[in-house]
Amino acid sequence: MANIFDLAKSFLFIEPMSNKKLQKLCYYAKAWHLALYDENIIDESFEAWVHGPVNRALYDKYKDYDWDIITENINENDISVDILSFAKQVYNSYGHMDTDELEIVSHSETPWIEARGNKKPWESCDTIISEDTMKNFYRQKVS
Repeated sequence: MANIFDLAKSFLFIEPMSNKKLQKLCYYAKAWHLALYDENIIDESFEAWVHGPVNRALYDKYKDYDWDIITENINENDISVDILSFAKQVYNSYGHMDTDELEIVSHSETPWIEARGNKKPWESCDTIISEDTMKNFYRQKVS
């Protein structure tokens, strides 16, 4: 199984992007893989942060870029063909959106809303977004 950094490399190979957009695309890859295949593409979890789902380790790796585009040379030979293929599918569905649009979409969906609970929109939150909720929510979108 891939880890969050393998998945991130796949998205960065497709298109250089900001940390915020990368977070959302990795989240959607995890969610849709759970919904479609009933298995994780990555083990790492996402937290319900103010700006949407965030994986803390991935955030920490790229936080120095702030809101700028991540410029990292990605060698295609370092990417799993299966992970890249799935990342391309997710990118085809969500990649046309900018970071703010992705934030708005994630904020309208049950997994993030449920994990946020009673938090105010500006309040910090490190609650893990439930994989079961992700799987069930996105699976319903397929049926």
